[in-house]
Amino acid sequence: MPMAFVLLNTEIGAEREVLTNIRKTEGVLEAFNLMGVYDIIARVKADSIDGLYKIISEKLQISKVHSKTTIVITDKAT
Repeated sequence: MPMAFVLLNTEIGAEREVLTNIRKTEGVLEAFNLMGVYDIIARVKADSIDGLYKIISEKLQISKVHSKTTIVITDKAT
């Protein structure tokens, strides 16, 4: 199952609101506030790479998000 980490930058002061919305999004396994360059990190999983793309490009289109960086996991250590 394809998985990715998505790093998000939000409007100043909107981190909590955005985090709440992201945690409600189907396919998001977990999400956390960060300190540093990015405001939020989310772990996203789907049944296919197309499904993963759809979650990231459509379902994570949340207001007050300025930018997203996606890191797709290509190999999972066993």
